[in-house]
Amino acid sequence: MPNTDQYLKADIFDSPDQAATREGFGKGLVEAADADERIVALCADLTESTRMEAFAKKYPQRYIEVGVAEQNLAALASGFAAYGKIPFITSYATFSPGRNNEQIRTTISLNNVPVKIVGSHAGVSVGPDGATHQALEDIALMRVQPNMTVVSPCDAEEARKATLAAAKWNGPVYIRLAREKTPIMTTAETPFEIGKANLVWQGKTLPQTVIFATGPLVHNALLAAQALEKEGLAVNVVNVHTIKPLDKETIVREARAAGAVVTVEEHQIAGGLGSAIAELLAQECPVPQEFVGVRDLFGQSGTPKELIEHYGLGVSHIVDAVKKVLQRKTS
Repeated sequence: MPNTDQYLKADIFDSPDQAATREGFGKGLVEAADADERIVALCADLTESTRMEAFAKKYPQRYIEVGVAEQNLAALASGFAAYGKIPFITSYATFSPGRNNEQIRTTISLNNVPVKIVGSHAGVSVGPDGATHQALEDIALMRVQPNMTVVSPCDAEEARKATLAAAKWNGPVYIRLAREKTPIMTTAETPFEIGKANLVWQGKTLPQTVIFATGPLVHNALLAAQALEKEGLAVNVVNVHTIKPLDKETIVREARAAGAVVTVEEHQIAGGLGSAIAELLAQECPVPQEFVGVRDLFGQSGTPKELIEHYGLGVSHIVDAVKKVLQRKTS
């Protein structure tokens, strides 16, 4: 059942309100700028798509349109940060951090300056735009860089909070956002802290498996937990919104209690959330693990719903992964 300590929305299983995580970022950026005049914003010709346009309209003197030049986007931001500003930069995730990864590495991460990199339109749920615009490698690119913090909000409200938290974070941050509207699960009262995962679903009995999920697919994980509960299988669900630094204490505790793990992400399995958790548990608490994610494939055109199912990221696939890891646990 939903963890009441998390103050989740009451209607998360019954036609919940929907909004894209990029919408939450747009609101959060204006709120952060209202509170701190050091915040500036730079965009690579995608203000409307990334929802930076509200900031640009309210604070035109603090906004810079870089144009289709993502390498310059990163380099300019690092310069602003070196002189005391807190820059937010936005583009599609395939272009930033995809196209400008070397500039992010050399001018931002290496210098440990507080640039906030916001990659929008991540995952296969971008839909008809197809493989060139579906970032499935961005978590891997960012989490491998020293000094970089990586956040993947589960819904629009959490994206708003993540933006506010990133503005105060002392160092570079990557925030991963989606294009499509997805269910809003959290509320203004739901706790959010960079580096602290949230236990959002607790089984009625001792959990047999724990599902670690990130991004909007947390909702699919909750639906899977509900379906499994009806079959008499107890699972816990943890929203791992911060992929780096991982909440080691919570992840190890939940893995040890359940004895089996399923990870869920809209990203390549290689280098993503599942890999990060496997690396941790291999040292701290080796248990059977199943991975729900994209399996060494590029995206393709289709509706978001079609693609989520095609790549094995749907509710039924999470349910199957739980049953598979339980078989391994008991064999």
